[in-house]
Amino acid sequence: MSKTDKTETPLPKSTESFEALLSLFKASSDQMRVKVLHLLNKDSYGVLELCNLFDCKQPTMSHHLKTLSKAGLVSSRREGSSIYYQRVRRPADDEFEQLQQSIFAAIDKLPVPPPQAARIELIKQDRAEDSRRFFTENFEKISQQQAHVASYDLYSQSTLELIEKYTHSFAAGAKVLEIGPGDGDFLTKLSPLFKEVYALDNAKPMLEAAQSTVAEHKLSNIHFIEGDTQSKQLEEVEVDVAVTNMVLHHIPSPAKTFVDVAKHLPVNGQFFISELCNHNQDWVKESVGDLWMGFDPDDISQWAKEAGFSVGDSIYLTQRNGFRIQIRQFIKTA
Repeated sequence: MSKTDKTETPLPKSTESFEALLSLFKASSDQMRVKVLHLLNKDSYGVLELCNLFDCKQPTMSHHLKTLSKAGLVSSRREGSSIYYQRVRRPADDEFEQLQQSIFAAIDKLPVPPPQAARIELIKQDRAEDSRRFFTENFEKISQQQAHVASYDLYSQSTLELIEKYTHSFAAGAKVLEIGPGDGDFLTKLSPLFKEVYALDNAKPMLEAAQSTVAEHKLSNIHFIEGDTQSKQLEEVEVDVAVTNMVLHHIPSPAKTFVDVAKHLPVNGQFFISELCNHNQDWVKESVGDLWMGFDPDDISQWAKEAGFSVGDSIYLTQRNGFRIQIRQFIKTA
């Protein structure tokens, strides 16, 4: 070998992979972007909400989000006129999946500063109040409006059949909690299957409508609680099964609902949900008060796993209007 010969460092397998790796490190090396990734661990936020949480101007926040998106760390989805951001979970066979999960794991160990925690709570309260106000003002026509989105007869019957399929696994004298019982019709289906039934709703007119339905059927094993899954009135309630039908897309922090429900279930307790799959029909936000435009089934599964559930049985229904419904079973493992 001559003196002019040099040992060349082999290039990465592809320039694209090399650039992607640099982009990943660049995006996760900025203090503000790390804070944003930390915040997006359990929830989705819009640009203006993020600006409020971090006292940041919109152009600056948009720049950070663009950098995170380019690196594959966050994704966006349109909810009506707003754009919401959430963290991205790479496929298991992605070459950077383990690296990204390690970055997220390190970030998630950081504490949430008390001032920011207070602002997060205010945002959730605002979302909850918007939802509660809508149902309070529109409870008389809500069932008719929701029928344009999802057929109650279709998803309620399928949800009931899924619950009945697993009644053999319920403890003797099992108790059930329905979150957001609507007009109470599904409570009448749960009543014969369980010793005690609890109905939880944060809109008083909706709860009163459910109480009226139960009274008409002369059912005596149903108890009503006005509030949400974090209400003090629910603290002492322990059930074997929880159910929610077409409610998650009205809840300010749907991922947190799994955590809240898990507190009231024993190991092997079951959580059944019916919910819209993600869609792009933004008219539902104004027409039926939806906070979220459905959910990716993988996101729901991930929220459940993080809350200590395993993924059980599932049913998927497709309607002529384009909306898809997912009916899911989750089993508490820890």
